[in-house]
Amino acid sequence: MWIADNWNDYQVIDCSKGEKLERWGDYLLIRPDPQVIWDTPRTHDGWRHPHAHYHRSAKGGGQWEFFDLPEQWAIRYNDLIFNLKPFCFKHTGLFPEQAVNWDWCREKIRNARRPVRLLNLFAYTGGATLAAAKAGAAVTHVDASKGMVGWAKENAVSSGLSDAPIRWLVDDCVKFVEREIRRGNHYDAVIMDPPSYGRGPKGEIWKIEDSIHSLIKLCVKLLSDQPLFFLVNSYTTGLAPSVLTYMLATELCTQYGGQAHASEIGLPVTASGLFLPCGASGRWER
Repeated sequence: MWIADNWNDYQVIDCSKGEKLERWGDYLLIRPDPQVIWDTPRTHDGWRHPHAHYHRSAKGGGQWEFFDLPEQWAIRYNDLIFNLKPFCFKHTGLFPEQAVNWDWCREKIRNARRPVRLLNLFAYTGGATLAAAKAGAAVTHVDASKGMVGWAKENAVSSGLSDAPIRWLVDDCVKFVEREIRRGNHYDAVIMDPPSYGRGPKGEIWKIEDSIHSLIKLCVKLLSDQPLFFLVNSYTTGLAPSVLTYMLATELCTQYGGQAHASEIGLPVTASGLFLPCGASGRWER
């Protein structure tokens, strides 16, 4: 498992009975987590006195219960600053487990010692975009949600990246890739963080098990002659890390050499000393 264990402003304090107790800066949140199927004693005082608690509904979805939480606050990861706020379906605007991939991307970009053009698809609020830009890459940030792209821009300003070479695009990721292929544009690195399920602007159904391989194949056509890396994230429990390895090896190793590997990603849990699984990532690199 690849562990995001370099955080100071974020912490999984404990997890039990389908929920996790987290510290986001100065605030304690309780949020549901489908991986937490064990029942252990809740001894930490934060379980009884959180700043906010997201309650799942038996009918699906849920709602926040607020006790003493601001509408927005910020946390830092090294030299990156992220603006947070609670919004739909338990989210805060950041997936802290992805920090392990941010660190890997930054190291790859810095060690390349050459200009790097990076494409970030389903880019959300910009964690990977900011990490890559801080390392010196020119980034194309694509997400279908105008609100998420605006949020990512706010994070870039907070992180001192308002003048960085980042192209912000609100677009359907698959259609954007198809247009980039027709335009003859190329990238040295690709990051994608597709949803498990979603709908396109015309009601097209996206289901990761059915669509991820074809999207990887499309994106390979965008790679430069000397590609640096390719990163795919998945939060779908039915998609094993070995499947990510197989797809990346099939589409990239045969053409460019290098190596493909994948693993679960996770976060350390303070109370138990164990690690909470948070999806999987597949990486190809030269």
